[in-house]
Amino acid sequence: MARPARERVSLRTVCGRAAIGLLLLAGLVAAAVLGTPALSAPGPGPAAPPGAQLAPARGHH
Repeated sequence: MARPARERVSLRTVCGRAAIGLLLLAGLVAAAVLGTPALSAPGPGPAAPPGAQLAPARGHH
């Protein structure tokens, strides 16, 4: 017994499925890119340029 012929999928349906797939893929990539720094080990902090230490405040009387 032969199977009945499958209906042809419309171009609109194919484009919709492709758009949903790309959206999900973009979400996973964005989550990985934004989440990677949070998973890395904490470092010494932001590097300060030389001589960037704060000078003691001097009062003006």
